[in-house]
Amino acid sequence: MCPLLRKPFGRHGKVHEITPQSAGWRYVGFSLYHLRAGEAAAEATGAREVILVMVEGRATLTAAGQDWGTLGERMSVFEKTPPHCLYVPNGQDWRAVAETDCVIAVCSAPGQGGHSARRIGPDGITLTQRGKGPNTRWINNIAMEAEDYADSLLVTEVFTPAGNWSSYPSHRHDEDDFPRITYLEETYYHRLNPADGWAIQRVYTDDGSLDETMAVKDGEVVLVPRGHHPCGAPHGFELYYLNVMAGPRRAWRFEPAPEVRQVIEGDK
Repeated sequence: MCPLLRKPFGRHGKVHEITPQSAGWRYVGFSLYHLRAGEAAAEATGAREVILVMVEGRATLTAAGQDWGTLGERMSVFEKTPPHCLYVPNGQDWRAVAETDCVIAVCSAPGQGGHSARRIGPDGITLTQRGKGPNTRWINNIAMEAEDYADSLLVTEVFTPAGNWSSYPSHRHDEDDFPRITYLEETYYHRLNPADGWAIQRVYTDDGSLDETMAVKDGEVVLVPRGHHPCGAPHGFELYYLNVMAGPRRAWRFEPAPEVRQVIEGDK
C-alpha cells in the first residue's frame, strides 16, 4: 500500500492518529473519533493547538476550563451545512461527550499560546464556489489565513460534485519562500457519497521523485508532504474532504504545476 494513504484502523473509537512522527514531517497532526451516543473522548493538547471539527453528529464539549455546550448539527457531511468547530490552544485539555453518534476530527499543529479557546462556526462560515465547469467545487473555510483563529493551523472543507476535479489546477506548497510560496504539510480526510464509492488523488513532484496515484475510499486519509496533489471524483460519486495544513508560516501561497499553467491562463 502507498505510504501516503492511511486507512482507518477501526470503525469505533479513535480510527485515525496521524502525528508528525508517524507522517515523517514536522507540523501537521490529524486524529478522528467515531463515537456512539453517550461515549466520550478526551485529550490534553500539550505543545500543540487543536481545532475540533464536528464532522457529523452532536456532542457536548468542555475545553480550556469552559463548558462550550452542544456543538454539531448536521448528521451527514453531504448536507453541506457549515460545521461547528472549537479551537483549543496548547497547554489545555478538551473533552467531548457524544449526544448522538458522531464523527469528530482533531486537527493539530504547534501552538505558541497566541490565541484563546473559541467556537468557530457555524456563523461566519459560508459555502463558497471555487473554479468553474468540471473544476467547480464548494468550500467551507473554517480557519484559513483570513481568519485570525490560530497560531499555525489552516483548516477547510471541500465538496466536489460527482465527475469534477478538485485541488486543481495542480499546485504545490512545499518551499519556504514567502511571498512566492509557503511550506505547508497537508492531510486530506476523504468521504464519499455513496459510501461505497471511490475517488482518485495523485501526489507528484515536478522532478518525478514522488509520483503516487491512489484510489481513495470513504474514511481514508492522504498525506501530502510535498508536490502537487489534485483529486478527481468519478461520475456517480460525490467527494468531501477536510484539509489540515501547517508550516513555519501561517500563509497559503502555492505554485502551479508547469503543465497546468495554460489551463490557468485559459480560465482568466
